[in-house]
Amino acid sequence: MKKFTITVLCFVSIMQVNAQTQNQKDSIKNINLNTVIISGNKFVEKKKNIVQKIDVVTSTDMKQMNAQTTADVLTNTGQVFVQKSQQGGGSPVLRGFEASRIQLNIDGIRQNNLISRSGHMQNIITIDNNALDRIEILNGPASTIHGSDALGGVILMKTKDPKLAKTSKFELTGSNALLRYSSANQEKTGSVGVTFGNNQFASLTQLTYSDFDDLVQGKNGVDSIMNLWKKNFIVERINGKDSMLKNPDPYKQVSTGYSQFDLLQKFSIVQNKNIKHGINLQLSNSTNVPRYDRLTETSGGIAKNAEWYYGPQFRTLAAYSLDVVKMKGFFNDLTMNINHQYWEESRHNRGFGKSATNHRTEKVNVGGYNFAIRHKDEINEVTIGTDAQFNFLKSSAFKKDINTGIEAPIDTRYPDGSNNMNLMGLFYQHILKLADGKVVVNDGLRLNYNTLKSTLADTSIQFRLPYTTLEQKNTAVTGNIGVAYMPEEEIRLTVNFSSGFRSPNIDDMAKVFESVSGQRLIVPNVNLKPEYTKNVDFGVQYNNGTIELSAYGFYTHFTNAIVTDRYTYNGSDSALYDGTMTAVYANQNKATAFIYGGGLNMIYRPAMHFSLFGSMNYTYGRFNNDTVLVPLDHVPPVTGRLGMKYENTKWYAELYSIYNSRKRLIDYNPNGEDNIQYSTPNGTPSWYTVNFRAGVTVAKYMTIQAGVENILDKNYRYFASGMSAPGRNFVLAVRFNY
Repeated sequence: MKKFTITVLCFVSIMQVNAQTQNQKDSIKNINLNTVIISGNKFVEKKKNIVQKIDVVTSTDMKQMNAQTTADVLTNTGQVFVQKSQQGGGSPVLRGFEASRIQLNIDGIRQNNLISRSGHMQNIITIDNNALDRIEILNGPASTIHGSDALGGVILMKTKDPKLAKTSKFELTGSNALLRYSSANQEKTGSVGVTFGNNQFASLTQLTYSDFDDLVQGKNGVDSIMNLWKKNFIVERINGKDSMLKNPDPYKQVSTGYSQFDLLQKFSIVQNKNIKHGINLQLSNSTNVPRYDRLTETSGGIAKNAEWYYGPQFRTLAAYSLDVVKMKGFFNDLTMNINHQYWEESRHNRGFGKSATNHRTEKVNVGGYNFAIRHKDEINEVTIGTDAQFNFLKSSAFKKDINTGIEAPIDTRYPDGSNNMNLMGLFYQHILKLADGKVVVNDGLRLNYNTLKSTLADTSIQFRLPYTTLEQKNTAVTGNIGVAYMPEEEIRLTVNFSSGFRSPNIDDMAKVFESVSGQRLIVPNVNLKPEYTKNVDFGVQYNNGTIELSAYGFYTHFTNAIVTDRYTYNGSDSALYDGTMTAVYANQNKATAFIYGGGLNMIYRPAMHFSLFGSMNYTYGRFNNDTVLVPLDHVPPVTGRLGMKYENTKWYAELYSIYNSRKRLIDYNPNGEDNIQYSTPNGTPSWYTVNFRAGVTVAKYMTIQAGVENILDKNYRYFASGMSAPGRNFVLAVRFNY
């Protein structure tokens, strides 16, 4: 009888575990199918109803990553390649497009402005990842909803919302705190958030301060690479003279440290159950950010630069939003916002042995609005909207003698007259659900109208240009149509056709910028035209709860592609600039390009709470330059991520590896932004890291996290980056969440 009882109990336990496992599988399937996003049509939508490939990073994901910046969050996903030229930066790449050819978007407001450059753009670090609720990564052209610049995709970042109380009494409705230390750069981060209110009003305040010391690179690697990437010298001014001194620790990348402060303040006001108002205030400010790659350059064994740094990266945003649901009439929902943004950025450099420091500052003001209304029934969702942005730039520049303090004017990075750019659009997006939701059709259309005007107030400091005004007016029609087919609950097939559009901005058209000292002078080109992409992509997804598998492929045809190439100025291919005859280059619409690629993502859950995962992404791009195929810049090598994870309600542990294949020199763009000068004689070597992280809930609201990144202490660089990645990095964090 005793043996029988034990057998029955064992059988019951096994059945309970199997039932729990099956429930977990069903839950995973359901969650993935019904993940709520906002990317599709400006309104809350289920992911399964959006045909475009979208990767979602949740707040839980970000907490477990323990990434230092939002750029590092994207790197950790394994889905986004990120370039770095300095520690205070990070330039995401989507499907071979980077910087001004992808759109950054925070709380529905585009971050790209009239000086968003086509090279490597560092603006994403001004977004505090501790204040984010989620990130949505739209892969492929997304101009129908999001307008200009969304050639390769959109990175949508959504900040946390204030939490309402259940009664009319004011009370604390939530709080969070973080303390984190990282050894590779002596990171010290503190963040605190508080939300309070009643059932009609709520306030959220999030403050974050981070201090980063100089970054230590890995100590293990091939000798030739180690010697090439060591920081063997530092520059100090001694007795009024620049001196090159031996770096006591050549693995420490001296002149990479900086600090940053971020503030998010949001208010929610519930007028009634259908109407909500919002106020969104954001501020980000950093210290000076050294441009590490430029501080490593030498000529004949002598440093080229004694100083090279970005001034404080300063950003503010103020927005009012209105959301209305369950309206009477044909349209059910309405969303709108009115916003203003301000950026201030600057560049400061002084050549080695020279006494004058050049200071160039840009101040950008941007006003804008977004408006959309939606009709929704069981079969159709129709969204109609309009948006606009009005950009204004003021550039200034001077040089200052560090010995005498005397100041003198120099050429500005952009024209120092009147600079403005206006972006306007009308769009419609439609979702059609057929066959009880097994077939979903997405289609949309957008009309774009953009204007640009730049006045060159004084062009005679370095040399005189043959014109004083740059002006453009561009119109474009973009659209998308795609189908998702779900023959069974576990299978989803998609195909999507879409087009993208990008109007040239002030950075493309009007800058006078010596990009490589004494070698290339980039001059304005009044004849630039908009860039266009036409794209097709397809996807296959399978998810039975145990195995989650997805594969995708895409092909993009890129026309009127703006590339930097040799040019003539006043009939000559060189010009006297800063006392040196310099080869003249300009941005030109002289390329038809193509990009294709694909990827695979897999998660295998053999047991409850335990999973194995892996991903791989491949991109290939070329442009046609006078019938010769030339590598397109910004195209990363093969990237991948592989690992295993255990997670329950109390603790989690994850062992994972990030991988990048080699990038051969013949695959670099010779004149673009691939930074071939910071690679090795054979290009960028392949690399992989081994990493571990874990967290445990030690009290009701407290979690302790620890991790080791780059356990093998490898020395490596991301493609096109001018600095080495962190060496072995120990991370310790304490989080409080209420």
